[in-house]
Amino acid sequence: MDRAIADSIQTQRKRRRWLAVAAGVLLMLGAVLAFRTVLKPSLRRGDILTTTVERGEVEASLTAAGTVIPGREAVLTSPIQSTIRRVAVAVGARVQPGETILELDKELANSSLAKLDDEQLRNQNKNSQLQLTLERSLTDLRAQAQVQAVKVRSLQSALRDEQQLLKIGGGTAENVRQAELNLTVAQLEADRLTRQIQTQQRSNAADVRELGYTVSMQQRSIAELATKLRQANISSQQAGVLTWVNDNLGTTVQAGDALARVADLSSFRVRATISDSYADALHQGDPVKVRINDLDLRGTVASISPSVEKGVVTFYAQLDNPHHPALRPNLRADVFVITRAHHGVLRVKNGPFYQGGKEQPVFVLTNDGRVVRRTVRFGDSNFDFVQITGGLRAGEEIVVSDMKEHLDTPELNLHD
Repeated sequence: MDRAIADSIQTQRKRRRWLAVAAGVLLMLGAVLAFRTVLKPSLRRGDILTTTVERGEVEASLTAAGTVIPGREAVLTSPIQSTIRRVAVAVGARVQPGETILELDKELANSSLAKLDDEQLRNQNKNSQLQLTLERSLTDLRAQAQVQAVKVRSLQSALRDEQQLLKIGGGTAENVRQAELNLTVAQLEADRLTRQIQTQQRSNAADVRELGYTVSMQQRSIAELATKLRQANISSQQAGVLTWVNDNLGTTVQAGDALARVADLSSFRVRATISDSYADALHQGDPVKVRINDLDLRGTVASISPSVEKGVVTFYAQLDNPHHPALRPNLRADVFVITRAHHGVLRVKNGPFYQGGKEQPVFVLTNDGRVVRRTVRFGDSNFDFVQITGGLRAGEEIVVSDMKEHLDTPELNLHD
């Protein structure tokens, strides 16, 4: 006959079943957690670059390409059409005011000057001949006027005689009228000669002035060419360094062609170019930062070219320290035109992580060795720093490497 199982035994069996179930559940949870840990993506600490959020200054800027140029540079040009005869100074040498740098052939200019001198002598001879001719014609007119004056006086006397004869009955009224007519005609001729003399005098003066102008212009041409001949030995008016010279001997040059450049290398400025799309944001007096290798020099925008060439605008920056020893002519530099400045704001170093938007995800390092994705808001930026306006706190560390491959991953493990 079967016996009933004791309650204690049944309770013990139930406890064992529950313990087995619990152990199975715990084992399953552990396996799931282990599986998730194995599948969770991770990064090596040595494969990423990080930076710390800090407080500081962020200057919003426009980036331009610059070239260091001398503060003052004189361009020496050819005063005449000629050929290069001799180069007296080599590029890079220091020159003093008045020192001959380059000589031009003067033979053609000397021949032109001699021709001008001959033409001037001919003009002076023409002037003498003209004055003689004019004086002769004026003398003839004056002689005619004198003869006519004598004729008028004779006719006046004849008129008086006829009038006297008419009074005593020895003449006729017809004779008196004829005498009066003859006198009137003679007086009109005398007046005509007087006016002709005045007109001839004014005409003579105008002809003399005209030829005088020709002589004066010719004299100025002679003086100008003589001055250019003296300048055919090209020299600088200022002390400096010869940065370029046309050393192609025998080359024909035209008047106004550049032959040499002399620069004062004691001070420098910067010529920069920027896209014309930023032309409206560029203003005279804007502060600039000129970066030469790892050196930053401050300055201001001194002038802006009004024209646009091939889509770029040229401007010149005056440096606060134009005598810095790191400055060299034709040295390339990065020029940052500062448009706004923020002080005491959160910032991080610029890097590949920053895509230029106002809001984007970044990866933040946690204290437990994880990298967590977080949305961060940005403000202004420059080549060095990006302003943080939200989503990060001072002291937090973020990844600045390119994390495009992990943008869909909310969290990553970090290991050595």
